[in-house]
Amino acid sequence: MSITRYRQAVAAGIAVLFSAPLLAEGLPVPVDAKVVVERSAADQERIYPLGSLRKISGQLRAEGKIESRGQVSSVTYELPPERSANEAFTSAREALQKEGGYPLFWCQARDCGENSLWANEVFKNSRLGGADDQQAFILLRRSAEQSNTLVALYSITRGNKRAYLHVEEFVADAPLGEVLPTPATVLRELRDTGKLDYPDLGEPQPAWVTLLGRSLNLDSTLRVTLSGVQAEAWREQLGKAGVRMARLEVGDAKTDGFHVELIR
Repeated sequence: MSITRYRQAVAAGIAVLFSAPLLAEGLPVPVDAKVVVERSAADQERIYPLGSLRKISGQLRAEGKIESRGQVSSVTYELPPERSANEAFTSAREALQKEGGYPLFWCQARDCGENSLWANEVFKNSRLGGADDQQAFILLRRSAEQSNTLVALYSITRGNKRAYLHVEEFVADAPLGEVLPTPATVLRELRDTGKLDYPDLGEPQPAWVTLLGRSLNLDSTLRVTLSGVQAEAWREQLGKAGVRMARLEVGDAKTDGFHVELIR
């Protein structure tokens, strides 16, 4: 191969690498986005809401929260005009879930609460200011040996139509312990993706049975299949938790842990 053709091949390879979403330090990178704020890992006390944000008597309020100390790193991207905030958010979420992350809290638009509180109080980043109905947030927990790592995604479209995606990773200094998703988040994930994957779950655990029972009963029209070595035991326990047995079928999907799939 000539030197010229070799250089062309190398350039083409680089172009392919940087035209597709990559994981940089475990964080998703949107296509053709521009970094506008980057914060390297620093030790911080961090609070992540697990519910709609509001302020009462000068204090942030949410239905739940995770509060811990650890290493925080983040990147804020400005998206190119041809890409929407929702598209970038969805791509990043899907990439993280393929890597083994599962949502603890997921909200869209006004369900998240006040945008100004997310921008200025949670992320302390004025570029993330925008309309309440143009935002999305998800907090994911990695599984297995990375279970003390959280990844937060927040997207917003500002009034000037510029769209941003904020990606933040938190590695806790101490074990986070058992933190369950909210029932509304479980239902949103099931409706949106058609499935739930919990690779760390084997036999039914009371707290998870209660959570999944409440989540499924938020929409009594949904029917699902349950897969995993303990699928039959899960079906029995969810029935005892108040989910009609006719809505639950045992599936044969090959999976680690416990898998739930929506019957469409």
